[in-house]
Amino acid sequence: MLRKWLAATALAVMCTASASARELTLGSQDNEQSNPYKGAVAMQEKLAEVSGGELTMKLFPASQLGDFKAMVAQMQAGELDMAMTGYPDMSYVIPELKLVGAPYVVRDFDHLKTILAGPWGQEMEQKFEEQNVKILDVWYYGTRQTTANRPINAMEDLKGLRMRTPNVPFLIAYAANVGATPAPVAFAEVYLALQTNQVDAQENPLPTIEAMKFYEVQSSVAITNHFIASTAIQISLDTWNSLSEQERGWLAEAIAAGGEVNNSLNFKGEEELLAEFEKRGLTVTRPDLEPFRAAMQPYYDELEAEFGEGSIARVSGD
Repeated sequence: MLRKWLAATALAVMCTASASARELTLGSQDNEQSNPYKGAVAMQEKLAEVSGGELTMKLFPASQLGDFKAMVAQMQAGELDMAMTGYPDMSYVIPELKLVGAPYVVRDFDHLKTILAGPWGQEMEQKFEEQNVKILDVWYYGTRQTTANRPINAMEDLKGLRMRTPNVPFLIAYAANVGATPAPVAFAEVYLALQTNQVDAQENPLPTIEAMKFYEVQSSVAITNHFIASTAIQISLDTWNSLSEQERGWLAEAIAAGGEVNNSLNFKGEEELLAEFEKRGLTVTRPDLEPFRAAMQPYYDELEAEFGEGSIARVSGD
């Protein structure tokens, strides 16, 4: 009799715990070999740990839910709780983000964090919330470099190349202003586009080039340092508002743990990957970047015509 009572009590406790547990969904374009995914796994594990299993997370990597625009739309509609996308990639709905995305405006990740913590960054937080999205953190994704099917010793070597870019205006502007022909291609399709010569070049951080194996279908890497890429950890504002203070605390702790894993892997990877690529037979070049920066001036002029004179300096703090 006692055994039956204990079994029934245990079952009741399990059912109660199951009923009170909540699972958040998180989508990402990055595949399972990428550092952001490893950070997301650390976040997932930490969340289960600190919440005692009351708040958990299910991951959907490798564009399983579509590209970043599709995932943002799902968050806005309440169909997806969280997503990891590039911070300025939301410029298609928040045009001012093009300012922080403009090539060579942000010097490094510390500079980006300073910008986002300042007045301009706070203004952008409000604009995200107007889109029913809340930014919880920004992780380092890497400094974008340019790969091609021929060595890039100077900006002139990019002339006429079809360069894959994401479908975001500031990276399209980078390709166009350095003399290449921009060719927006979905992230999941870049390898095949390079392999079949649909495009001749692409630009991404070194850890992404490694994770997506672009080094297999490109012969050179040019250190162009044109953009400090970041991963924004975003949550549907509806989901955020439905969380208790305790749940928000658990989530913040988990995101910090994931960010530490991602950031350390990306910084370490950038230090080591150039030597690794050279071992694999790629040519690594370091062109003079002054012509690259100067070539961006027409794009800066366009942005200041759109957002006001001095807007780039206001973002950069220079």
